[in-house]
Amino acid sequence: METAFTPWQSMGGGALIGLATVLLMLTLGRIMGATGILSGVLLPSAPSDRTWRLAILLGMVSGPVVILALTGQMPDVDVPVSLPMLLLGGFIVGVGVTFASGCTSGHGICGMARLSRRSIAATATFMISTGLTVFVVRHVLGV
Repeated sequence: METAFTPWQSMGGGALIGLATVLLMLTLGRIMGATGILSGVLLPSAPSDRTWRLAILLGMVSGPVVILALTGQMPDVDVPVSLPMLLLGGFIVGVGVTFASGCTSGHGICGMARLSRRSIAATATFMISTGLTVFVVRHVLGV
């Protein structure tokens, strides 16, 4: 499997995530963690709390529509695994998020920026696990 690294798009996306994080903290005093935002929509919460969470989720999934509007075509998305593997991966991520009390966006962006030792440890664990998973999948299993 070939890795397609896109440095300019990655840097632009990272800058937009950082800007959104800062704006959420400045305007609402809230930390931008994707799983916390999603759980706040799915579980009962105050209507005013649900509104900003829905707006962020809509922004997260509307990217392809923006690309369609700008270029006239949907972006190519290649998912090289089966649906059962996607579901299994989602379940594993959900378990990890539960044990880590947050996700990569909450710990990696907000927590590390606040120099939280817990977030630094969680992010290091995420990164090490990711590196080991890629190594095993590509070099041990040969997928």
